[in-house]
Amino acid sequence: MYPISSLLTLDPAMTPLPTLSTSTLTFIYLTTGTFLSCCSANTLNMMLEPKYDALMTRTRNRPLVRGLVSRRGALLFAIGTAAVGLGLLYIGTNPTTTALSAANIVLYAFVYTPLKRISVINTWVGAVVGGIPPLMGWVAAAGQTATTGHDTWRDMLFSEDSIGGWLLGGILFAWQFPHFNALSHLIREDYKQAGYRMLCWVNPARNARVALRYSVLMFPVSIGLWWVGVVGHGFLVGSTVANGWLVREAYRFWKHQGAQGSARGLFWASIWQLPILLVGGLITKKGLWDGVWRNAFGQPEEDDEEYLYYEDEDEAVFNSSPQPSKPKASSLSTA
Repeated sequence: MYPISSLLTLDPAMTPLPTLSTSTLTFIYLTTGTFLSCCSANTLNMMLEPKYDALMTRTRNRPLVRGLVSRRGALLFAIGTAAVGLGLLYIGTNPTTTALSAANIVLYAFVYTPLKRISVINTWVGAVVGGIPPLMGWVAAAGQTATTGHDTWRDMLFSEDSIGGWLLGGILFAWQFPHFNALSHLIREDYKQAGYRMLCWVNPARNARVALRYSVLMFPVSIGLWWVGVVGHGFLVGSTVANGWLVREAYRFWKHQGAQGSARGLFWASIWQLPILLVGGLITKKGLWDGVWRNAFGQPEEDDEEYLYYEDEDEAVFNSSPQPSKPKASSLSTA
């Protein structure tokens, strides 16, 4: 999704097909490193609550609960996957991406996990955990085009070019609520029995309102991707349909408070809505089809006027001259 020009061209001279491009290698490092980081975070999560997992139907067959894996073995696995995963991210992407992954391991295992038994705010923390990986992908791509002196964590995370990454993270953040609130409603008695403070049983009415609220939020976040130029006009159509479906099911979930199959309907809508939205973003990525168009129909001629800027002391005048055989461009001429 990141707007790298070399990824948008179909010119074999730029990215020879038999070889792996830098972008492809970065993607492999990123995917593998993120996967191993997830392994570590999930293992630590299961190490911290096996006695509570044993109380829930959904989690009582986990390896640590059944004694299939020792706590020592699980700890070694968690440390090993974290070390290898973060090492791959550091070597293959950049330090900012690595730091985000390390922060997510800590956030998931040592903040989200204990919070589940303390406060319903745990769901919001878990949503942050879900939103960070897309931002990691954006930052990893940004690192490929960053220049010396403009490659700090501030440049990667808080520059104008990072807006698209935050919006992608925002999609995953907002999606967590209709998805998890519907799922947790279906197994709310399990959560209550295990002592997990979830909205589904602590405050069912708020649980439904939150699911609806964040479903609606998907609209402006999706439009934001188009507004900043990450995706084209087609995304507005596809995202509106997908988000509209999600909001419809979230409204039913709120209206019926999870009854009449509305919780299950929202859960399955969330399962399909997210891949539809993200694949739609890939298909309508800004500039993606330019290379296909050029290869199929040739480079179109530009007969727009080229504006030349002349600066003579304190006076500036604009003249135009037709340039039928050149792409539209601007040039500066100083007298």
